[in-house]
Amino acid sequence: MRPMTFSALITLSLMACTGGDPVDEPNETGDTTVECADGVCVLTGIITEDLTLTADVAWLLRGGVFIGDDENETVLTIEAGTTVYGESSTDGMLVVRRHSKLEANGTADAPVVFTSSKSEGSRSRGDWGGIIINGLAPINACTDDTTGCQAYGEGGTGWYGGDDATDSSGSLTYVRVEFAGTLISPDNELNGIAFQGVGSGTEIDYVQVHMNADDGVEFFGGTAEAKHLVITGAGDDSLDWTDGWQGNAQFVVLQQYADASDNGIEADNNGENNDATPRSMPTLSNVTIVGSPDSAASDLGLLLREGTGAHLSNMLVTGMNDACLDVDHVSTFNQVTSTDLTIDHSLVDCTTPFLMDEQDFDGDSVNDTDPVNVSTWFTSGTGNLVTTADLEAPFNESAPDFRPSSTSAALGAGLAPTDSFFDTADFIGAMGADDWTTGWTTAAAN
Repeated sequence: MRPMTFSALITLSLMACTGGDPVDEPNETGDTTVECADGVCVLTGIITEDLTLTADVAWLLRGGVFIGDDENETVLTIEAGTTVYGESSTDGMLVVRRHSKLEANGTADAPVVFTSSKSEGSRSRGDWGGIIINGLAPINACTDDTTGCQAYGEGGTGWYGGDDATDSSGSLTYVRVEFAGTLISPDNELNGIAFQGVGSGTEIDYVQVHMNADDGVEFFGGTAEAKHLVITGAGDDSLDWTDGWQGNAQFVVLQQYADASDNGIEADNNGENNDATPRSMPTLSNVTIVGSPDSAASDLGLLLREGTGAHLSNMLVTGMNDACLDVDHVSTFNQVTSTDLTIDHSLVDCTTPFLMDEQDFDGDSVNDTDPVNVSTWFTSGTGNLVTTADLEAPFNESAPDFRPSSTSAALGAGLAPTDSFFDTADFIGAMGADDWTTGWTTAAAN
C-alpha cells in the first residue's frame, strides 16, 4: 500500500508493523535496521538476517541499505507487487554484498517496483540512489588482488569480484527501477542498476530501468546474463559495460529521450589498460537502440572502445544524431581484426550510419585514419543492412511501440546465436510481432 505522503514519514513514531513490539533486524553492530509504523517500514544500515518484504506495506530505503556482511549469506526476498521507495532526502540506495542474494520476483501483473519517495508528478531523475549488486565473478580492474582480482565500487558500494564465474546473487524478474541515479560527487553518479562482478548464476529477466540520472544499467566485469531488459529515458548512457564483462544479453530495448541522453551502448574493456584480462567479451542478440532524432541529446548508438570484444547479432539502431556505430582505440580495432569483435544480421538507420574517426593511434600527436574502415567492417558482416528500420512508434516517449511494421526489413532477417542461453529469433531488434513490454513497464515522465 502507498502512504498518503512521504513527508509525514520523517516524523513517524516508529513501531511494529503489526502490533506493539518493535521489529528489529540486527546488524553486526546491533543497530535497528527495520522499523515500521502505519503501513510504512523503514530500512536502514546493514541487514545480516534474512528478510522478506511483503506487498501489504510500503518499504523505504533510508540512506545506504546493505544486505549482508560480505562474508556470510543473507537473503532479501521481495514479493510480487511490492513497492520499495528510495528516500530522496537521504539518497536511499540498496546494496547487495558478495555472498548474499536479492530475490525480487514480480509478475507481469504485479511487478516489484523501486521508485522515488517523492509524490507522483514531482519525481525526477536522481531522486534516490538505485540498486548495486556485488558478486564474486571475475573482473579485470583490480584495486586489491591479494585474494583474487577485486575492486571497490563507486559511491562506497563495497567490494566486488572474485573467481566464481557461476556465482549467484539471486534473481530479478519483472522488476522496475525508476527515477534513481543520485549524484554522489562530480563524475560519480549511481547507475539505475550496477551489476558489479555478478555471476551467471544470477537470473535477470524482465527488468526495466526508467529515468535514471546516470547510466541505466552497467556491467562491471562478471558473467551476468540478462533477458528482456528495458532502459528508457536514461540521462547518460543507456547500457554500459566495462572491466571484463563476459556475459550474455537478449531482447534488450534502449530508448533515449529528447531532454537528456548520451550513447545507447558504451562498451569498454578497461580504461587504464585496454588489454587487461579477462577481456570484455559479451554476446548480445536482439537489441533495439532508439535515439531522439529531433534532439541533439542522442549521440552514438553503439560506441565500442577501450579494447572491448563482443559478438553482436540482430542489433537495430535508429535515430541517433552523431552516428549509429563507432569504434574507438587501436586495441578495439585489434579485436575487429582478430574476429573477437563481430556484428552480423544487424540494421542501422541513422542520418550518419558510421562515425569515421581520426584519432592519434600511434602517440605522435597526429591524427590517423581508423585502422579498419567501420563502414566496410559492418557492411561486410553477414546479413547486415543499412536501411530504414520502419518500426511502429519508436520515438514516442509516452506510448512507444518498438515492434517492426509488417513491411520492415527487420522481419525474417535475424539469426540468433546457437548458445543455449539464446532463444530462437528470426528478426532483427528486440521484438517481432510480440510486445513483451506490455503491462509491467512504465513511461511516466515524473
